[in-house]
Amino acid sequence: MKRENLLLQERHDLILKQLQADGRVIASVLAQNLNVTEDTIRRDLRDLAAAGLCQKVYGGAVRIAAAPESGTLTQRLGREQSGKSRLATAAATLVKPGSVIFLDAGSSNLAIADALPNAPLTVLTNAPSIAARLLDKPQVELIMIGGRIKQGLGGSVGATALREVELLRPDLYFVGACGVDPEAGITAVDFEEAEFKRRLAAHSKATAVVATAGKLGAVASFLVLPIAQLTHLVVERDTDARLMDAYSAAGARLLRAE
Repeated sequence: MKRENLLLQERHDLILKQLQADGRVIASVLAQNLNVTEDTIRRDLRDLAAAGLCQKVYGGAVRIAAAPESGTLTQRLGREQSGKSRLATAAATLVKPGSVIFLDAGSSNLAIADALPNAPLTVLTNAPSIAARLLDKPQVELIMIGGRIKQGLGGSVGATALREVELLRPDLYFVGACGVDPEAGITAVDFEEAEFKRRLAAHSKATAVVATAGKLGAVASFLVLPIAQLTHLVVERDTDARLMDAYSAAGARLLRAE
């Protein structure tokens, strides 16, 4: 019995390590690698999901996205900083002169605000931190979405913001994401935030997500968009090829940062 328990714990540890490294696991591959049946792996994944350590999806499981409220915006901006800077530079190439874009709240989109040129452009945002960064770029026309600012998120997503979103038709919307998974799609940890993003995406001509390594394969509680409805997905150049293939198969148009 003790040996069986040890083997069970060993499998769980190996599964969690792979989830941490790749963002997702496939039951059939795990069964082959660990020399057990797929039924055994499915039970393992159910146990891990029940413990809040992963989220089951069809054919396997994915890593659970971390809540954005874990730390201030300044602290979040410091995480994966070099990666965010590279991704933001790549994302800025999607912005055409004279276009209207929306940057919602989040540290990755704050990095995009820094990467935007001081050029004729209209930027809509619900985040005071992003608006403050753009004040140093006088050629950029800046429009703020109003309402109560949600602490932790750093942006307005309530009733006032939703009413104002109904009047917007941006050329490109940079969607802040908590999780980006090929099967589960673009997800957020906050219900109101997810609703705000869905409404805005529905009114936008194109959408883009900048995904740091920690968001790839992660899943949060509330769906924003399926991957197939996303126009652009910006990722690091060294992202695992298998994961890239999964996003492409789901319909994502990939842009790799240098």
